[in-house]
Amino acid sequence: MSLPHAILTALLEKPSSGLELTRRFDRSIGYFWSSTHQQIYRELGKLEQSGQIRALPTAVPARGQKKEYEVLPAGREELAAWVALPEDPRPVRDPLLLRMRAAAVVGADGLGAELRRHLALHERQLAEYREIEERGFTPAPTTAEDRLRYLVLRGGIDLETFWIGWLTRAIADLDD
Repeated sequence: MSLPHAILTALLEKPSSGLELTRRFDRSIGYFWSSTHQQIYRELGKLEQSGQIRALPTAVPARGQKKEYEVLPAGREELAAWVALPEDPRPVRDPLLLRMRAAAVVGADGLGAELRRHLALHERQLAEYREIEERGFTPAPTTAEDRLRYLVLRGGIDLETFWIGWLTRAIADLDD
């Protein structure tokens, strides 16, 4: 149920075409909620059919012209209701953790290299988040909207910091 809400959020931030939404998912929203181009277009159709968004009228309609969408009051109400709903945390479902559990019964050959690869990926992601923080949140955010956006980024930074620490300890433990 979260993809339509991610799209409504993005469209409330800025009316966009499907292609622009896909690019925005790749640049920002995709850090915590990924989606394919096809999924976004399919969901845009459903949201438009349900009366939550509409394609903005164009001055000169042309075949093949990209549609730009905006959120209608029903979409804003849906998003506000969803934000207020209680939701329990979801358990971590990471294949690396399952592979480590499997290695306990079949052997850990090759696992150290995979842990090091994951460590490098998390270090790269943390560096990217730090760049975003420096570029977009220095000085510290002052509006409520920017503080909320920054909290999402801080969550990503803290999560990457956790994984780096955990992987570093796991590698050290396996090397002993």
